[in-house]
Amino acid sequence: MYKFALSRQFFRDVWYLTKSYWQSEEKKKAFFLLGCIISLTLGIVYMLVLLNQWNNSFYSALQNYETEKIFDELLHFSWLAAIYIILAVYSYYLQQTLILHWRRWLTNRFIDIWLKNKTYYHLQMFGKDTDNPDQRISEDVRLFVEMTLSFSVGLLKAFCTFASFVVILYKMSGPFTMQLLGHSWTIEGYLFWAALIYSIIGTYITHIVGRKLVQLNFIQQRYEADFRFSMIRLRESAESVAFYRGEGQEGVVFKDRFKLLLENFWKLVNKQKQLVWLNSGYSQIAIIFPFVAAMNRYLSKEFTLGGLMQVSSAFGNVQGALSYFVDMYTSIAQWQAVVMRLTYFGRHMQEVSADAERFHLERFATSAAVSAENMQVNLPDGSPLLQNICFKLEPGKNVLIKGVSGSGKSTLLRAVAGIWPFVEGKINLPKTDELMFIPQKPYLPLGTLREALLYPGTKPVSDEALKRLMETCQIGYLQDKLDMAADWSHVLSVGEQQRLAFVRAHIQQPIWLFLDEATSALDEETEAAMYRLLAERLPQTTVVSVGHRSTLNKFHQLQLYLDKNARSARLGELHETGR
Repeated sequence: MYKFALSRQFFRDVWYLTKSYWQSEEKKKAFFLLGCIISLTLGIVYMLVLLNQWNNSFYSALQNYETEKIFDELLHFSWLAAIYIILAVYSYYLQQTLILHWRRWLTNRFIDIWLKNKTYYHLQMFGKDTDNPDQRISEDVRLFVEMTLSFSVGLLKAFCTFASFVVILYKMSGPFTMQLLGHSWTIEGYLFWAALIYSIIGTYITHIVGRKLVQLNFIQQRYEADFRFSMIRLRESAESVAFYRGEGQEGVVFKDRFKLLLENFWKLVNKQKQLVWLNSGYSQIAIIFPFVAAMNRYLSKEFTLGGLMQVSSAFGNVQGALSYFVDMYTSIAQWQAVVMRLTYFGRHMQEVSADAERFHLERFATSAAVSAENMQVNLPDGSPLLQNICFKLEPGKNVLIKGVSGSGKSTLLRAVAGIWPFVEGKINLPKTDELMFIPQKPYLPLGTLREALLYPGTKPVSDEALKRLMETCQIGYLQDKLDMAADWSHVLSVGEQQRLAFVRAHIQQPIWLFLDEATSALDEETEAAMYRLLAERLPQTTVVSVGHRSTLNKFHQLQLYLDKNARSARLGELHETGR
């Protein structure tokens, strides 16, 4: 269980997420912007010191009815305020600029890691502990960058403010003498010590009251993401849910997840209510506290009204700097939750990738044929699905992979494609650009129909050639929609999507084409037409199909039969294995 505290581990996690950008190729620009921000922050603190001194001059002049000096000080204040505003505006602007660059770089890095070596697929299939990677990359990266820079600059400002005003407060406090236990006690700079004790007490009480906020924030972010994801999932599967009339069950799921969200939200509200009580009382008492503490020196005329106001201002700045943790406690709790989620996400991606590498499959892209030697395909729990698989598929002889349901036909294709990590043995393949895999339900990206047809967009095709292919593959009626942007996975039927996938095959013209039940939604006549087109237009392409229909037999010369009970595979002429 994660320990919710500002511990060494937390700061190691922050450094784990931070160091990559500050050691990257953009580090010069980043450090330049950071240097400017630090300089402006120091300038702001210096202006606060000058404004503190102005308090003494102005209120002393006000007390003494010095009309000319009062107006001079008002003019002086105008200049100080103008410079302060300029520094504050450009400090904000440069901070946002740095946040923009940092977020862009870190988002791109997480996207690259997520996509590299098909980690996104492994997380989806096997990384059950990682929820909502889309939220972590989009929302959590933004919050991490904004909060990390904000807290860092805030901490610098608090430290510099404390260092600047503590001297003023200490000098102006003077000694405080009191009688206790028959002795006379003198405390030098007593207002400084009062501010220090006041801030320490406030910080400690705030921590005790609010320490559960980190865990509650972490859980709340997860519940929010889960609730949003459940609705996104319904939208993506709207037709299937409608056919099943599953609205009632979906509503129960939505309401159950929303109920969890609300229950945790109320826990957050109650805990934050306690903090509001504490912070409101703490801040209100801080307004009057320095006047009460310094009133005896003012009444004894040890300093003027200006001196009292300067002391009050210095006390407020020192106490504010020391109370930075109190003021930002709720935000720091959210920051910790964001750091925890991002750190876990990054490390879990590495763990999933390393877990996939536990199995060793030697892949050689140097052969014209596709062959496997002593290949073992396992399930994620480690149990074997296929054992000691040996076969050699020669170019020019189409192969039909058959077997009862659950024998591992699609999994074998995933292993050949390199996306199933739980494989051992040796496999020889042609070069990657000579291979093409078409799943049962083709992926259609968001965008225009042309972009969907050309996906993944590695080969350019003229409009005339594209329209001819669409006509050949029996989706010519969609030609006038080539430049229409839509969510085509919901617009087109599965049968239309499968015919669209055959257009892609004719565009890519692979040497080896692997079809994983790629005609399951087509009628037998259309299925036969698609296979005849492959034979006519792509005579150099060897087709390897997974399918159950006996009508596929006539388009293949060999059969690779997977025996579920024996966990074995037999390759032979199609008529040899019981058509």
